[in-house]
Amino acid sequence: MDRFYFPTWVNQFVVLLGLGAGAAVTYGAVVYTYGTLPSTLNVGYSPVQPVPFSHELHAGQLKMDCRYCHNTVEIAGEAAVPPTATCINCHSGVNSTGTTTTGYTAIHSTSVKLLPVRDSFRTGEPMDWQRIHDLADYVYFNHAAHLNRGVGCVECHGRIDRMEQVWQDKTLSMGFCLDCHRNPEPRLRPQSEITNLAWVPQYDLTTEEGLKKHMDDIAKEYEQLHGTPYPKIHASTSCSTCHR
Repeated sequence: MDRFYFPTWVNQFVVLLGLGAGAAVTYGAVVYTYGTLPSTLNVGYSPVQPVPFSHELHAGQLKMDCRYCHNTVEIAGEAAVPPTATCINCHSGVNSTGTTTTGYTAIHSTSVKLLPVRDSFRTGEPMDWQRIHDLADYVYFNHAAHLNRGVGCVECHGRIDRMEQVWQDKTLSMGFCLDCHRNPEPRLRPQSEITNLAWVPQYDLTTEEGLKKHMDDIAKEYEQLHGTPYPKIHASTSCSTCHR
């Protein structure tokens, strides 16, 4: 019987197969590394920012509302990183004549720490703020949808008003989100307290009676503010809710 010989193109195929296997392993390693970086998952991730902005001072001591800087949080999916012009409203610089560059109040207008902010305003180049809370690209999250239903900032971001340098306080994992979606009522609050990070409910939400009174108060305030009945909470746990 004649011996069977593989065609010569098989030699090239074996080489390509090896290269493909190597590429697959490399791709898997890169995805795993990226997926486990502190910037992706880890609680406690706290990158150094170009300017040492203190939330403890601004949101804590000065009681500045979160929406002053993150002004799209109630109307859009993204919370919006404040533009330099927002910072300049308070921290306007001083020009050669000794007057401020804007007509607004000047606080720490000559601070060396705020030099990048003044340069950004002068040149028009945006500040290079480092993102802290960064969901995976395949996850859809809408800030406005949550805030307009009564989910406060503290539920996902923790006590920002106590952070000198902000860190990721929650895991923001799928399990974290599902826990809330499966039992959202205890995590809701009146619209007037959305950005009040120190707010605590006046009822015992572990009891059926307390939870009912809690939701009745939320619904009552909502109707007073909007003139319409409080909408039914539909915290879906369907995969398509977040993976669109």
